[in-house]
Amino acid sequence: MRLVIARCTVDYVGRLSAHLPSAKRLLIVKADGSVSIHADDRAYKPLNWMSPPCKLEEAPGVWRVVNKAGEELRITLEEIFEDSSHDLGVDPGLQKDGVEAHLQELLAAAPQTFGEGFTLVRREYMTAIGPVDLLCRDAKGAHVAVEVKRRGEIDGVEQLTRYLELLNRDPLLAPVAGLFVAQEIKPQARVLATDRGIRCVVVNYDRLRGVERDELTLF
Repeated sequence: MRLVIARCTVDYVGRLSAHLPSAKRLLIVKADGSVSIHADDRAYKPLNWMSPPCKLEEAPGVWRVVNKAGEELRITLEEIFEDSSHDLGVDPGLQKDGVEAHLQELLAAAPQTFGEGFTLVRREYMTAIGPVDLLCRDAKGAHVAVEVKRRGEIDGVEQLTRYLELLNRDPLLAPVAGLFVAQEIKPQARVLATDRGIRCVVVNYDRLRGVERDELTLF
């Protein structure tokens, strides 16, 4: 990624024409060939940009960014304050279930969250239909299958039910109780879980990872 901070004017010539008068701006040239112009506001949204496939042609004081349709982003550089390039490598992308995976990890390290005397037997306990998030023992030594979700919905209860049916066929494990754990559990999921003898536990992700919020609360 190339980052250039410069005083510049910008003209876009294509299906629509646009002009940005002289000002100090951040120019970003990414590895995919895209070029975008940013001001010091508007969060992520650029003032103007050219998406790939496009070609950047540099001449003294002028950048011409042209796409296949012949549209042109012309950047006239009046003064350059900084010009640097950085290799960011391959980005793994946003992991939408990252919180859920981390929540599982935190609970594996603190099984007492589920009740006094709980201990962890194994994380990702494999079965013929997939892994149980956590297999624990309660204070009496009985096995407990724990399904961890960021948001507890009916599908999660159904998933845990299938695991329990399978685990309770194993004489070395049975009887196995179920524990449905999430940051938030939908009312319908709670009703279904209760009907099937599965206990529900709501956990606080921030508290588990030791993050205290500064905001005042009413309760």
